[in-house]
Amino acid sequence: MPGLTRLPDRLRVKPNRRYRLHDGDADRAFGWDEADARMITAQLAIRLEELQYRMYADGRYALLVVLQAIDGGGKDSTIRHVFSAFNPQGCTVTAFKAPSPEELRHDYLWRIHRHAPAHGEVAVFNRSHYEDVLVVRVDKLAPRNVWQARYQQINQFEALLTGCNTRIVKIFLQISRDEQKRRFQERIDEPRKQWKFDPDDLRKRAQWQQYQRAYEDMLSKCSTRQAPWYVVPADHKWLRDLAVSQILLETLESLPLKFPAPKYDPKKIRIR
Repeated sequence: MPGLTRLPDRLRVKPNRRYRLHDGDADRAFGWDEADARMITAQLAIRLEELQYRMYADGRYALLVVLQAIDGGGKDSTIRHVFSAFNPQGCTVTAFKAPSPEELRHDYLWRIHRHAPAHGEVAVFNRSHYEDVLVVRVDKLAPRNVWQARYQQINQFEALLTGCNTRIVKIFLQISRDEQKRRFQERIDEPRKQWKFDPDDLRKRAQWQQYQRAYEDMLSKCSTRQAPWYVVPADHKWLRDLAVSQILLETLESLPLKFPAPKYDPKKIRIR
C-alpha cells in the first residue's frame, strides 16, 4: 500500500517562496492507486468524525477551511465527498458569490468575517476573501494598488483569527486545462448537469493564463506558517479526496483536544 510520503507535506506551500503552477502537476498521484485511495479516505472519514466531535465538545478551537479553484475545479464535489464526515450541527458551508449591494457598502472582509467559525465549529468557505485578489484583479474591478494591498491585509486578518484559536487550512484544487475542458463538456452533454454550466465560464476559460498568475501570487504571498496554502492535484477526484482528508486530519490531530470534565460526580448519579 502507498504511504511513503505524507501528502500534506508534499502539498503545503512554503512561506516566503515563489510558487509556480505547472499544468502537468494537476494529475499527480504520488504512487497511489484509486482503490487504495478510496479505502483509506473512507477510514479517515471515521477519524475525522471523531475529531470533529471532540473539538465540538472541547469548545476552545475552531477550524476554517478555505476552498479555491478555477471553474470546474471540484469545490462542490470536495465538500460533498469529504466534509460529509462532519456532523452538520457543528459544520457550516458558505458559498461566496458576487458581493451584494449591501456587502459592497462595507469593506471587502466584512462579509467574510461574519461567517468565521465559532469555537467548537468547522466552517467551510466555497470561494472566499481571496476572490478580491483573483476575479477583482483579472477583471480589473479595482485599481492595481488596491488589490495589491490586500495580500498583507488578508494575512493580517488571518493572523487575527489564528490568534483567537481558529485554525485555518487553505486548499487550492488544481486541475489542468484539458480536464477543465472535459468537465465543461460533461456538464453540457448531461441533462442533470447542464444547470451547472454558465456560458460566462468560457470567458473565464479564455483568461486561463491571467488566472494562473493571480493564483501563483495568492499562493506565494499568502501561505504562512499559521495559515498555509495546500495545492492539491485535482484531476483525479479520488486523489483529491484523499489529500484533503489527510490535510484535515493532520490539522485536527495537532490540536490538544479533550473532553471537558463534567461539573458533577458521575459516581454519585443514580438513574431510577
